[in-house]
Amino acid sequence: RDFVQQHAAPMTFPKDGSSYIILSPIELSIRRKIEAVGKPLKEWDVQINYGIKTGCNEAFIITTEKRNELLSQCQSEEERQRTAELIRPILRGRDIKRYSYDWAGLWVICARLCEDIPTNYPTICHHLESFVGKGKLGDNSTTKVFERPWWSWMQEPSYWKDFDRPKIVWGEISDRSKFAYEHKGGFIPEATTFLMVGCDLPYLLCVLNAPLSEWFFSKIGTTTGVGTIRWKKYTIQELLIPCISDTQKAQFTTLVHCFIRHKISFDQLLRQANQLLYDAVDLTADEIRYIESFYSPAL
Repeated sequence: RDFVQQHAAPMTFPKDGSSYIILSPIELSIRRKIEAVGKPLKEWDVQINYGIKTGCNEAFIITTEKRNELLSQCQSEEERQRTAELIRPILRGRDIKRYSYDWAGLWVICARLCEDIPTNYPTICHHLESFVGKGKLGDNSTTKVFERPWWSWMQEPSYWKDFDRPKIVWGEISDRSKFAYEHKGGFIPEATTFLMVGCDLPYLLCVLNAPLSEWFFSKIGTTTGVGTIRWKKYTIQELLIPCISDTQKAQFTTLVHCFIRHKISFDQLLRQANQLLYDAVDLTADEIRYIESFYSPAL
Protein backbone atom coordinates (compact mmCIF):
# COMPACT_ATOMS: atom_id res chain seq x y z
CA ARG A 1 0.00 0.00 0.00
CA ASP A 2 2.80 2.42 0.83
CA PHE A 3 4.47 1.67 -2.51
CA VAL A 4 1.23 2.34 -4.38
CA GLN A 5 0.68 5.63 -2.54
CA GLN A 6 4.23 6.75 -3.32
CA HIS A 7 4.23 5.81 -7.00
CA ALA A 8 0.60 6.09 -8.11
CA ALA A 9 -0.21 8.50 -10.96
CA PRO A 10 -3.61 9.67 -12.23
CA MET A 11 -4.72 7.97 -15.41
CA THR A 12 -7.57 8.67 -17.79
CA PHE A 13 -8.82 5.63 -19.68
CA PRO A 14 -10.55 6.08 -23.06
CA LYS A 15 -14.29 5.51 -22.89
CA ASP A 16 -14.51 4.12 -26.42
CA GLY A 17 -12.55 1.00 -25.50
CA SER A 18 -9.48 1.93 -27.61
CA SER A 19 -5.98 0.96 -26.55
CA TYR A 20 -4.05 2.91 -23.95
CA ILE A 21 -0.60 3.04 -22.36
CA ILE A 22 0.04 3.42 -18.63
CA LEU A 23 2.83 5.96 -18.14
CA SER A 24 4.52 7.71 -15.25
CA PRO A 25 3.97 11.49 -14.94
CA ILE A 26 7.22 12.36 -16.69
CA GLU A 27 6.54 9.86 -19.47
CA LEU A 28 3.04 11.21 -19.88
CA SER A 29 4.42 14.75 -20.18
CA ILE A 30 6.91 13.65 -22.86
CA ARG A 31 4.25 11.78 -24.79
CA ARG A 32 1.91 14.77 -24.78
CA LYS A 33 4.65 17.04 -26.08
CA ILE A 34 5.41 14.62 -28.91
CA GLU A 35 1.71 14.37 -29.76
CA ALA A 36 1.38 18.16 -29.78
CA VAL A 37 3.94 18.66 -32.57
CA GLY A 38 4.04 15.31 -34.38
CA LYS A 39 2.18 13.37 -37.02
CA PRO A 40 2.52 9.65 -37.82
CA LEU A 41 5.25 8.62 -40.22
CA LYS A 42 2.62 7.08 -42.51
CA GLU A 43 1.31 10.60 -43.18
CA TRP A 44 4.69 11.85 -44.43
CA ASP A 45 5.62 11.67 -48.10
CA VAL A 46 7.44 8.34 -47.87
CA GLN A 47 6.96 4.74 -48.99
CA ILE A 48 8.08 1.73 -46.96
CA ASN A 49 8.67 -1.69 -48.49
CA TYR A 50 10.24 -5.02 -47.63
CA GLY A 51 13.64 -5.99 -48.93
CA ILE A 52 13.80 -8.62 -51.65
CA LYS A 53 12.81 -12.25 -51.20
CA THR A 54 14.86 -14.48 -53.50
CA GLY A 55 13.21 -17.83 -52.82
CA CYS A 56 16.65 -19.42 -52.48
CA ASN A 57 19.45 -17.36 -50.94
CA GLU A 58 22.01 -20.08 -51.65
CA ALA A 59 21.48 -19.63 -55.39
CA PHE A 60 20.90 -15.90 -55.68
CA ILE A 61 23.15 -14.41 -52.98
CA ILE A 62 26.83 -14.85 -53.79
CA THR A 63 30.22 -13.73 -52.50
CA THR A 64 32.54 -11.31 -54.28
CA GLU A 65 34.74 -14.26 -55.22
CA LYS A 66 31.81 -16.06 -56.85
CA ARG A 67 30.79 -12.89 -58.67
CA ASN A 68 34.29 -12.52 -60.09
CA GLU A 69 34.27 -16.18 -61.09
CA LEU A 70 30.95 -15.81 -62.97
CA LEU A 71 32.16 -12.69 -64.77
CA SER A 72 35.35 -14.46 -65.81
CA GLN A 73 33.28 -17.29 -67.34
CA CYS A 74 31.34 -14.98 -69.67
CA GLN A 75 32.01 -15.72 -73.35
CA SER A 76 32.10 -12.11 -74.54
CA GLU A 77 32.61 -8.60 -73.24
CA GLU A 78 28.96 -7.83 -73.96
CA GLU A 79 27.79 -10.75 -71.83
CA ARG A 80 30.19 -9.76 -69.08
CA GLN A 81 28.81 -6.22 -68.98
CA ARG A 82 25.21 -7.45 -68.98
CA THR A 83 25.99 -9.94 -66.25
CA ALA A 84 27.78 -7.35 -64.11
CA GLU A 85 24.70 -5.11 -64.28
CA LEU A 86 22.51 -8.01 -63.15
CA ILE A 87 24.58 -8.66 -60.00
CA ARG A 88 24.02 -6.00 -57.33
CA PRO A 89 25.45 -5.48 -53.81
CA ILE A 90 23.07 -6.59 -51.06
CA LEU A 91 22.58 -5.43 -47.47
CA ARG A 92 21.34 -7.75 -44.72
CA GLY A 93 19.84 -6.71 -41.40
CA ARG A 94 23.04 -7.63 -39.57
CA ASP A 95 25.05 -5.28 -41.82
CA ILE A 96 23.06 -2.18 -40.84
CA LYS A 97 24.28 0.07 -38.03
CA ARG A 98 23.02 3.34 -36.63
CA TYR A 99 23.47 5.91 -39.45
CA SER A 100 25.77 3.62 -41.47
CA TYR A 101 26.31 0.06 -42.65
CA ASP A 102 29.13 -2.44 -43.00
CA TRP A 103 28.77 -4.16 -46.35
CA ALA A 104 29.80 -7.82 -46.11
CA GLY A 105 30.90 -8.11 -49.75
CA LEU A 106 27.79 -10.08 -50.75
CA TRP A 107 25.86 -9.72 -54.01
CA VAL A 108 22.43 -10.72 -55.28
CA ILE A 109 21.66 -11.95 -58.78
CA CYS A 110 18.72 -9.81 -59.88
CA ALA A 111 17.32 -12.20 -62.46
CA ARG A 112 13.73 -11.39 -63.48
CA LEU A 113 11.11 -13.67 -64.95
CA CYS A 114 10.53 -11.29 -67.87
CA GLU A 115 14.16 -11.42 -68.98
CA ASP A 116 15.47 -13.98 -71.47
CA ILE A 117 17.92 -15.51 -69.02
CA PRO A 118 19.15 -18.46 -71.14
CA THR A 119 19.92 -16.33 -74.22
CA ASN A 120 21.32 -13.13 -72.72
CA TYR A 121 22.82 -14.51 -69.50
CA PRO A 122 24.05 -18.06 -70.18
CA THR A 123 26.63 -17.95 -67.39
CA ILE A 124 24.01 -16.85 -64.85
CA CYS A 125 21.61 -19.47 -66.21
CA HIS A 126 24.20 -22.21 -65.78
CA HIS A 127 24.90 -21.11 -62.21
CA LEU A 128 21.20 -21.06 -61.24
CA GLU A 129 20.42 -24.37 -62.92
CA SER A 130 23.16 -26.01 -60.85
CA PHE A 131 20.79 -25.64 -57.87
CA VAL A 132 17.85 -27.31 -59.61
CA GLY A 133 17.10 -30.88 -58.49
CA LYS A 134 18.90 -30.43 -55.17
CA GLY A 135 15.79 -29.65 -53.19
CA LYS A 136 16.57 -25.95 -53.50
CA LEU A 137 15.18 -24.53 -56.71
CA GLY A 138 13.10 -27.46 -57.93
CA ASP A 139 11.95 -30.97 -57.19
CA ASN A 140 13.29 -32.63 -60.33
CA SER A 141 16.33 -32.20 -62.50
CA THR A 142 14.35 -31.28 -65.62
CA THR A 143 12.85 -28.15 -64.07
CA LYS A 144 14.27 -24.94 -65.51
CA VAL A 145 15.01 -22.29 -62.91
CA PHE A 146 13.78 -19.44 -65.11
CA GLU A 147 10.38 -21.15 -65.41
CA ARG A 148 9.88 -21.32 -61.66
CA PRO A 149 7.85 -18.73 -59.66
CA TRP A 150 10.61 -17.59 -57.32
CA TRP A 151 10.81 -14.15 -58.88
CA SER A 152 7.61 -12.74 -57.39
CA TRP A 153 9.58 -10.03 -55.59
CA MET A 154 10.29 -8.48 -59.01
CA GLN A 155 6.67 -8.11 -60.10
CA GLU A 156 6.14 -4.45 -59.13
CA PRO A 157 8.11 -2.10 -61.46
CA SER A 158 7.86 0.97 -59.22
CA TYR A 159 9.04 -1.10 -56.26
CA TRP A 160 12.10 -2.24 -58.21
CA LYS A 161 13.00 1.37 -59.06
CA ASP A 162 13.10 2.21 -55.35
CA PHE A 163 16.28 0.17 -55.00
CA ASP A 164 18.13 2.72 -57.14
CA ARG A 165 16.94 5.71 -55.10
CA PRO A 166 18.45 7.17 -51.91
CA LYS A 167 16.81 5.31 -49.04
CA ILE A 168 16.72 4.64 -45.35
CA VAL A 169 17.30 0.96 -44.55
CA TRP A 170 16.92 -0.98 -41.31
CA GLY A 171 16.73 -4.54 -40.03
CA GLU A 172 13.47 -5.99 -38.77
CA ILE A 173 14.89 -7.29 -35.48
CA SER A 174 17.32 -5.28 -33.35
CA ASP A 175 17.82 -4.40 -29.71
CA ARG A 176 18.40 -0.75 -30.66
CA SER A 177 17.24 1.71 -33.32
CA LYS A 178 19.61 1.16 -36.26
CA PHE A 179 18.60 3.12 -39.34
CA ALA A 180 21.16 3.77 -42.08
CA TYR A 181 21.10 6.18 -45.01
CA GLU A 182 22.00 4.53 -48.31
CA HIS A 183 22.29 7.89 -50.06
CA LYS A 184 23.83 6.79 -53.37
CA GLY A 185 21.26 4.18 -54.28
CA GLY A 186 22.17 0.81 -55.79
CA PHE A 187 22.35 -1.46 -52.74
CA ILE A 188 19.59 -4.07 -52.57
CA PRO A 189 18.14 -4.68 -49.07
CA GLU A 190 17.28 -8.35 -48.48
CA ALA A 191 14.23 -9.96 -46.91
CA THR A 192 15.12 -9.30 -43.26
CA THR A 193 15.23 -5.55 -43.87
CA PHE A 194 12.98 -2.66 -44.84
CA LEU A 195 13.61 0.37 -47.03
CA MET A 196 12.05 3.81 -47.03
CA VAL A 197 12.13 6.24 -49.95
CA GLY A 198 10.59 9.69 -50.28
CA CYS A 199 11.07 13.22 -48.97
CA ASP A 200 12.99 14.58 -45.96
CA LEU A 201 15.03 11.40 -45.53
CA PRO A 202 18.00 12.97 -43.65
CA TYR A 203 15.62 14.53 -41.14
CA LEU A 204 13.62 11.34 -40.73
CA LEU A 205 16.87 9.38 -40.34
CA CYS A 206 17.87 11.55 -37.38
CA VAL A 207 14.45 11.26 -35.76
CA LEU A 208 14.30 7.48 -36.17
CA ASN A 209 17.78 7.05 -34.69
CA ALA A 210 17.10 9.37 -31.75
CA PRO A 211 16.69 8.11 -28.16
CA LEU A 212 13.37 9.96 -28.08
CA SER A 213 11.94 7.79 -30.87
CA GLU A 214 13.54 4.69 -29.40
CA TRP A 215 11.74 5.36 -26.12
CA PHE A 216 8.44 6.12 -27.87
CA PHE A 217 8.70 2.99 -30.02
CA SER A 218 9.23 0.88 -26.90
CA LYS A 219 5.71 1.92 -25.87
CA ILE A 220 3.97 1.07 -29.14
CA GLY A 221 6.17 -1.59 -30.77
CA THR A 222 6.37 -5.36 -30.45
CA THR A 223 9.16 -7.63 -29.27
CA THR A 224 10.39 -11.15 -29.91
CA GLY A 225 10.21 -13.91 -27.33
CA VAL A 226 13.55 -12.80 -25.88
CA GLY A 227 12.68 -9.11 -25.71
CA THR A 228 14.41 -7.89 -28.88
CA ILE A 229 12.42 -5.16 -30.61
CA ARG A 230 10.73 -5.88 -33.96
CA TRP A 231 10.94 -2.79 -36.15
CA LYS A 232 8.00 -3.74 -38.34
CA LYS A 233 6.42 -1.47 -40.93
CA TYR A 234 2.99 -1.38 -39.30
CA THR A 235 4.45 -0.07 -36.02
CA ILE A 236 7.23 2.11 -37.48
CA GLN A 237 4.66 4.05 -39.50
CA GLU A 238 2.80 4.91 -36.28
CA LEU A 239 5.79 6.77 -34.84
CA LEU A 240 5.03 10.46 -34.36
CA ILE A 241 7.48 12.66 -36.26
CA PRO A 242 7.70 16.32 -35.13
CA CYS A 243 6.55 18.76 -37.79
CA ILE A 244 9.24 21.40 -38.14
CA SER A 245 10.11 24.17 -40.60
CA ASP A 246 12.17 23.70 -43.76
CA THR A 247 14.93 25.73 -42.11
CA GLN A 248 15.04 23.29 -39.20
CA LYS A 249 15.00 20.30 -41.55
CA ALA A 250 17.98 21.81 -43.37
CA GLN A 251 19.96 21.72 -40.11
CA PHE A 252 19.45 17.96 -39.84
CA THR A 253 20.30 17.48 -43.51
CA THR A 254 23.55 19.41 -43.07
CA LEU A 255 24.52 17.25 -40.10
CA VAL A 256 23.90 14.01 -42.01
CA HIS A 257 25.84 15.16 -45.06
CA CYS A 258 28.74 16.35 -42.89
CA PHE A 259 28.84 12.92 -41.25
CA ILE A 260 28.81 11.17 -44.63
CA ARG A 261 31.74 13.33 -45.75
CA HIS A 262 33.59 12.64 -42.47
CA LYS A 263 33.50 16.31 -41.46
CA ILE A 264 31.98 15.50 -38.08
CA SER A 265 32.26 12.44 -35.87
CA PHE A 266 29.53 9.97 -35.02
CA ASP A 267 29.34 11.37 -31.48
CA GLN A 268 29.01 14.93 -32.79
CA LEU A 269 26.20 13.85 -35.11
CA LEU A 270 24.31 12.14 -32.29
CA ARG A 271 24.73 14.99 -29.84
CA GLN A 272 23.73 17.77 -32.22
CA ALA A 273 20.88 15.91 -33.91
CA ASN A 274 19.40 14.81 -30.59
CA GLN A 275 19.55 18.33 -29.16
CA LEU A 276 17.81 19.76 -32.24
CA LEU A 277 15.05 17.19 -31.75
CA TYR A 278 14.71 17.94 -28.03
CA ASP A 279 14.36 21.62 -28.88
CA ALA A 280 11.69 20.86 -31.50
CA VAL A 281 9.64 18.94 -28.92
CA ASP A 282 10.40 21.47 -26.13
CA LEU A 283 11.60 18.94 -23.58
CA THR A 284 12.80 20.11 -20.18
CA ALA A 285 16.22 19.24 -18.80
CA ASP A 286 14.67 16.58 -16.55
CA GLU A 287 12.78 15.05 -19.48
CA ILE A 288 15.96 14.95 -21.57
CA ARG A 289 17.83 13.20 -18.77
CA TYR A 290 15.03 10.68 -18.46
CA ILE A 291 15.06 9.89 -22.18
CA GLU A 292 18.84 9.59 -22.37
CA SER A 293 18.94 7.30 -19.35
CA PHE A 294 16.36 4.99 -20.91
CA TYR A 295 19.11 3.03 -22.66
CA SER A 296 22.82 2.82 -22.22
CA PRO A 297 24.54 4.95 -24.90
CA ALA A 298 26.58 1.92 -26.02
CA LEU A 299 25.54 0.66 -29.50
